[in-house]
Amino acid sequence: MRHPSSSTILVTGAAGFIGSHVCDMLLKNRNMVVGLDNFDPYYPRAEKEKNIRLANDNSDFILIEGDIRDAELTAHIYQDYDISFVIHLAARAGVRASILEPELCLDVNVRGTAVQLEAARKAGVKRFIFASSSSVYGDQSKVPFCESDATERPLSPYGASKKAGETICYSTHHLYDMSIACLRFFTVYGPRQRPDLAIRKFAELALADKPLPVYGDGSSRRDYTHINDILSGIRGAMDWCSASEEPRYGIFNLGSSNPITLKDLLDSLAESLQLPLKHKSLPFQSGDVFQTYADTSLAERELGFRHSVPFEEGLADFCQWLRNR
Repeated sequence: MRHPSSSTILVTGAAGFIGSHVCDMLLKNRNMVVGLDNFDPYYPRAEKEKNIRLANDNSDFILIEGDIRDAELTAHIYQDYDISFVIHLAARAGVRASILEPELCLDVNVRGTAVQLEAARKAGVKRFIFASSSSVYGDQSKVPFCESDATERPLSPYGASKKAGETICYSTHHLYDMSIACLRFFTVYGPRQRPDLAIRKFAELALADKPLPVYGDGSSRRDYTHINDILSGIRGAMDWCSASEEPRYGIFNLGSSNPITLKDLLDSLAESLQLPLKHKSLPFQSGDVFQTYADTSLAERELGFRHSVPFEEGLADFCQWLRNR
C-alpha cells in the first residue's frame, strides 16, 4: 500500500547519506518518489551514485539532477510530478566547511530552503519536513537539550543556517497553512555515512594504519544516532503532518539520548575493527560544541519515536558495511 499521506514524495538531497536511506524506505513502502540532488563535490560523486543505486533500479523512483536554489527547475518538478509531500534534506553540510565558506553555506541552506518552501506553497503542497540539526543549540551546559531551549547562539554558520531554516518554515506555516515538522538530527551515523564525518573518517584512517586526529582531551561527547532510528523519526513525522485537518508546526529532537565521549568512541571503534588506533592530539576546533544530548520525550509523545539501535550494535553494523566496501 502507498503511504496515505502522499501520491508522490519529493526528497531533496536524495543521493546523500540520509536522503538515499529515506528514498529506499519510501520505495519499500511503495511510494512514488522524486529525488533531487545536485551531486555537490563536497565529497565524491561516485559515493552518491553508490548510495542511490538501489533506488535507481526501482520504477517508482525518478532522479533529477539539479540545485535546490533553482526556482525554475523546482517549479517544474512540483508541477510535472504532482508533488504532495516534501522531505527537504539537501544542505551544504559540515560545521568546519561552513566556517571556511560561510556565504555558500548560507546561500544553499537558507535560500535553498526558501525556494523549496515557496515552490511547495505555489503548488498547493500542505506537508513538509525540514531537516534541521542539533547545531542550533550551540554550546549549552544544560543537558539534555530540549526543543524549548534557547537557540539564539549557534557556534557556526551551519548551525545558524539551520536555525534560519526553522524560522522560515514557521513563517510559511503561519501564512499559508502548511503542516511542517522540523527535525533536529543528532550526529547521525551508519552505512553510507559521509566520508568527512568522525566515525567513518576515524575508521578509514585506522584501516589504513594512519593516526586519527583527536581534538581536545577526549572528554567531548556526541549523541550518536543510528540511521535506522532517524528513519523511524521521519516516518513518525510524516504521519504527524498528515494526522490533523488543521495545519501544524513542530520542532522535534531525533537522537539516542545517550552521549558517547570521544575517548569511548575510539575505544569502541578499536574493538569493532579489531585494530589498535594511533592518535594525533590537536587543539579543540572553533565552531565545535563540547557536547550534544537530545531530550526526545516530545518526539516520543508526538511522533511515536523510539531509539532502538544501541551504540555498540550500530557501530558494529557500520564497521561491517565499511569492510564490505
